[in-house]
Amino acid sequence: MLVPESRRDVVIIGAGVIGLVTAWRALQRGLTVTLVDPEPGSKASHVAAGMLAPVSEITYGEEPMLRLGLASLDRYPAFVAELEEVTGQDTGYRADGLLHVAFDGGDLASLDDLRRFQESLGVRAEALTGRECRTLEPMLAPSVRGGLLAPDDGSIDPRRLTAALLTAVDRAGGELVRLRATDVIVERDTAVGVRLAGGGEIRADRVVLAAGPWIGDLGGLPPDIVPPVRPVKGQVLRLKTTVPFLTRATWGLVRGSSIYLVPRANGEIVVGATQEELGYDTRITAGGIWELLRDAREVLPGITELEFIEVNASLRPRSPDDVPILGAAALPGLFLAAGHFRDGVLLTPVTGDVMAEVLAGGALPALAEAFTPDRFDKRARA
Repeated sequence: MLVPESRRDVVIIGAGVIGLVTAWRALQRGLTVTLVDPEPGSKASHVAAGMLAPVSEITYGEEPMLRLGLASLDRYPAFVAELEEVTGQDTGYRADGLLHVAFDGGDLASLDDLRRFQESLGVRAEALTGRECRTLEPMLAPSVRGGLLAPDDGSIDPRRLTAALLTAVDRAGGELVRLRATDVIVERDTAVGVRLAGGGEIRADRVVLAAGPWIGDLGGLPPDIVPPVRPVKGQVLRLKTTVPFLTRATWGLVRGSSIYLVPRANGEIVVGATQEELGYDTRITAGGIWELLRDAREVLPGITELEFIEVNASLRPRSPDDVPILGAAALPGLFLAAGHFRDGVLLTPVTGDVMAEVLAGGALPALAEAFTPDRFDKRARA
């Protein structure tokens, strides 16, 4: 489409689930919004498995992240209902819990530590024997020693979620420019728009960076304004079954390594994911595929009999402290919705609400105060 000539209230660089939900919620506040992305929804949002698991992923010292994740999970039913009503598109949302299983005694001890920590925070998690795990999921290996059931966790299909958000943005009057942003335009120490590949530009009162691990690639910005967000490669498999195989999202610990398996209603099972610090390398490797199938087979021995339909790699955006960056940057007019790492899909509803509030001129919600960009500001630490 042609670049709009009029000035916008908001221009968002990046149209994955985070950029899209920010645009949708901002449009609902009455703001005019343009998204800039040459391939919307084609990066991490396209590859992600879509587990909604703040309980299952929490570790020691991450209480603020747990609260943010739980707040987003609480929003999911109403968020999905609204999105599906507006668009008429199914998102593949499921709220049937997540099963976390242990392969050996060491893995079981790790899950027991996790359960005690969750209980100390008032989070629901039910300890299960190996037999009880196999009652829930009969295809699990006889060697599975035990597990945890997080009944409030769930999953969603990120590809369907992305498609629905694209429709919602369009119906709410948002504009999508399928070009690459090269620079943020800064005038009088204020961000006032973005410059596009080919020479065009879009002027706006507020500029939002939601371009995952590429936010630091934009020109025009003063040094140290954008916190470092680095790419972490994840390889993901997709298999297909025509017979009942797995009924709910399952996370396995296999000799200390994690493997997750997420079923879809159409018989697809998503298996992931590797975690590799290799810069912007997105090559599919034999070793990555082997590791996923090896660990998946330990949990579900029959999985190697399923049809292989797809393998992908994407780059997750990882902040220096592994949690998101939300809100206004030190440069007036510049905002960040970045660094969601493994939790972009989980945090989609709460990120949309937080960003829309600040873009509409409101105060940053209290639950997001631990995630502001200024925690990395060298001047703030001086």
